[in-house]
Parts: sequence; structure tokens; C-alpha cells
Amino acid sequence: MENRQEIIRSRQNRAVVELCKLTDRKTREEKRSFRFDGIKLFAEALQKDLDLQLVAWKESAVERVSDEVKRLCGRDPFGGNWRTLILSDELFDKISEEKSPEGVICVAKYIDKFQKNITIYNSVDFSKQKKERIVLLESVRDPSNVGAIIRSAAAIGVDRLILSADCADIYHPRAVRASMGTLFSQSIDRVSDLPGTIVALRESGRRVYAAALEDSALLLGAFVPQQGDCVVIGNEGHGLSPETVAACDACVMIPMTARAESLNAAVAASILMWEFHRERT
Repeated sequence: MENRQEIIRSRQNRAVVELCKLTDRKTREEKRSFRFDGIKLFAEALQKDLDLQLVAWKESAVERVSDEVKRLCGRDPFGGNWRTLILSDELFDKISEEKSPEGVICVAKYIDKFQKNITIYNSVDFSKQKKERIVLLESVRDPSNVGAIIRSAAAIGVDRLILSADCADIYHPRAVRASMGTLFSQSIDRVSDLPGTIVALRESGRRVYAAALEDSALLLGAFVPQQGDCVVIGNEGHGLSPETVAACDACVMIPMTARAESLNAAVAASILMWEFHRERT
């Protein structure tokens, strides 16, 4: 299909209206599509061969942005079958999710190859994936935290993230932005029964630890995690549910000084992932 280019100045344009609707989770799920802003994410999307549907450009920035995208990924930013829109500067700035818009907005299909809603019992046999590094999240509600955790997971080498159904949407614009493109290739499962998933992991021979401030909690650094061990990180304010804690083998906590009660969820997750999944000699 030939790439179509249009210059648009009205916010009432049908394509622009549909693009703006993707800020709403219900619309994203209905369309199974999501939007993201910025040069680096566009370049990452091209490198990862995302199924792009639309690319909207800021009229005054087309040449500058296309040159930068090509420099970052070596791909032609006009070389695909997606629809191309060129928006007036005023219109682009109004619909951008960025405080300082870089000049490009993309729409892509959900990444079904890596990200799934699953019933853990009939979709995953953990006994056949003993070397897979797995981290679980329960009720992490801030999209920026979820995106930052995805980014850390990719950097540390976590193979699979398992999220409870009430975690923030991984396709929320802030989650996509915080992931810095790592979302595009990170395996992520969303499950409705996290305690049941933990039981399945334990039945496969793994140990699962709850990150919780319990009196009986092991101090991170005072014990040595083994290959296959998993850790569960909870909600920013309330931590893990009693049901999830009860399903785990034991609790673990990060040693802290008395000057702080807790850590940001994404920071805590990064520390735990590093300690559980770093290479040991």
C-alpha cells in the first residue's frame, strides 16, 4: 500500500479525533492500538518492527525529525505501509502528550507476540521454563512506575513480567514513555489470579518471595537467591494483599535507614530485580 500524506489543520479531522481517543484505556482496548510520542520511541518501533498504523508529523519538524530517526535506527521513517499525517504546528502541539513536543506521534497495534492476558494454568508450564527469570507485580497503579519497572527489567535481564489485572495499563502513554522503548520487546503477562499464579510457580519447583515489611521478612543481602527464585512487588501505598503474601514461600525486605519509611515502587523493584537476578560467581 502506498504511503499517504495529508496536511491537516483541524482538530475535527476524523483521523485526529481517533488519534486523540487513544489516550483512553477503553478505546485502546477496543482498537487494540496505542499511541506514543517522540523521536526515540519511533526509532525503537522501527527497529523492533512494530505494526505501525499511523505516524503524525509536526509540519515544521518533518525534515529534522525524519533525519534524526534515520540516524538513530538506519530505517526510512516514510518507508512503511502506515498512514502518514502532517499536522499544523498549532494542532500538533495541542494533541501531543509531551510537554515539549519533539514532532512525531505514532500509533501501533498491541504487541500480542510478547504481551498477553492469560489464564496461567492452561497457558504456561513453568516446569519447562526453569531458567526463565520472572518478576511479579500486584496492583502497581502508576503508569510511570509500571513503565520504569519494564525498563529496569529489560536492563537487568528479566525474561518475563507477570502483572495482576489491576496494574496500570502497560500501553498508557506515560507507561510507554517511561519504558523508553523496552516495552516493545519485553514479555509481559497479565493474570486475573495472582495468588494462583504464585502457587503454579511454586509447584514448578520455584521459590517465590513477597516484598513485604513483615517482622519475619528476610533482609535482602542476608540470603542468597537461587536460580529460578521469583519476587513479587506490590502497590505503591498498600503493598501486597494478604492472599498474595500467604501464597509465597517467605517475605523479603530491603534494609533501609530510619530516615525513610519506604521506597518508590519502581526503585524498590529495580533493587529487588538486581539482587534476585544478577549473575553470581
